[in-house]
Amino acid sequence: MDRDFILELFSEFGPVTLRRMFSGYGVTADGVNFAMALRGGLIFRVDEQSVAKYEAEGSKPFQYDTKSKTVVVKSYWQVPERLYDDPEELAIWARQAVGAAQRAAAKKPKKRKSAKTAVRTPARKVAKPKTKSKKALRKKRQAT
Repeated sequence: MDRDFILELFSEFGPVTLRRMFSGYGVTADGVNFAMALRGGLIFRVDEQSVAKYEAEGSKPFQYDTKSKTVVVKSYWQVPERLYDDPEELAIWARQAVGAAQRAAAKKPKKRKSAKTAVRTPARKVAKPKTKSKKALRKKRQAT
């Protein structure tokens, strides 16, 4: 999908931010990534409150292939193509997708600092016992 086409699709919805992602763009509004615009089309975030609407339209969850398997991402579903010609209805679906993304973000536990990223205070340096130089050792041997 072309960047200008994506921005035009969301004209009724309001301002969105596009970030390069995979083979397309991640779409963000209100600080939440709620959609992906990829070669395969537009994909919105869903949850238990909105997934039935996508099923009723015959949409499918987002999926991609790896070397060994096909991964199905059930939290993102294909947007029905009929919405590409109806920016007003697309805006309604987009608002629901933002809501689903916000609810998903609220469910995630707060990130804790891991031991690796925590700021550590430097260990106290222990003074090493002073070793005598070779010259001092030679003098001592010669004196005895």
